[in-house]
Amino acid sequence: MVAQLDNLYLKTRPLKGLTRLLGYGLFEGRPLTTKGQWINPLVLAQFSLVKRLPQIKKVRAPIFILGTGRSGTTILGVVLSMHEAVGFLNEPKALWFSVNPKDDLIGSYSRAEAQYVLSEQDASPEVRQAAHRLYAYYQSLTGSRRVVDKYPEMIFRVPFVKAIFPDAKFIFLVRNGWDTIESIEHWSERLGVTSGEETHDWWGANNRKWQFMLEQLLPLDPLLSQKAATIATYKRHEDMAAVEWILTMNKGLEVLQTYQSSVYRLHYELLVQQPRQVATTLTEFLELETDPVFLDYAEKVLRPAGAKKPVDLHEAIRAPFREVMDLLGYV
Repeated sequence: MVAQLDNLYLKTRPLKGLTRLLGYGLFEGRPLTTKGQWINPLVLAQFSLVKRLPQIKKVRAPIFILGTGRSGTTILGVVLSMHEAVGFLNEPKALWFSVNPKDDLIGSYSRAEAQYVLSEQDASPEVRQAAHRLYAYYQSLTGSRRVVDKYPEMIFRVPFVKAIFPDAKFIFLVRNGWDTIESIEHWSERLGVTSGEETHDWWGANNRKWQFMLEQLLPLDPLLSQKAATIATYKRHEDMAAVEWILTMNKGLEVLQTYQSSVYRLHYELLVQQPRQVATTLTEFLELETDPVFLDYAEKVLRPAGAKKPVDLHEAIRAPFREVMDLLGYV
């Protein structure tokens, strides 16, 4: 499915399909595991030109969807994109790589060193200017008044984002850990590819993302830092995915405490069980106007999925996993 477009989406608001195609083709880039990577140099060249031009529109309160990948972040972004004011960028990592060359954890655009954690100090005047100009260019091209940027790893970069966009809003999406683990495992098995001597899957080029996680995130986590040597030996997708989920959820809870007025914690299960009510609440939190078409679409699209069974995690992470599940209210 190109750009997450289906018949219902196109029928509901046909022009929204064009907005999504523009975002997909001109702003998001193509990651390692997908076809069409030939377009990446063209997308980056376009960004290089736009960054040299004057900003043509003011960017107000962009919205970031944070959490662990495979936890419902994409469908949330698609639903929000149906709001008449919103344009949706689905993991625009090409855009952010153009803003900050240390952004590329996966290795889609560069094999240079990357940083999982970015702070206010990384938001130089040049970085802030580049981000504003590229976002403004997207808004002008698509006619969107607000941008929704789904980029789960930004959970580790909220101070960086706030330094660029002080009025940014964040949705911290939470999902049952067992469901997220299984989804990551199946994604990597289904979409992972071999290219020459490299493996490209959920963990990047030859586990590049996983290595950055071990080196940069694990030492900072109160539950997992003492188990780093053991965790570094993991090869199973289930164990690796559990580690990513624990790290991300712990960071999300920390961000929630630090930026209470800017972050909304949303459980995926509630989103799909009560779509109209949740969409209404999000409208208020994000300071969007009431849009009946958006609310109707959310109710049509969002449906509960069956819960996944627990898997046998490595003994070193069983207790931390259960502790985070308990913190989030999952039994």
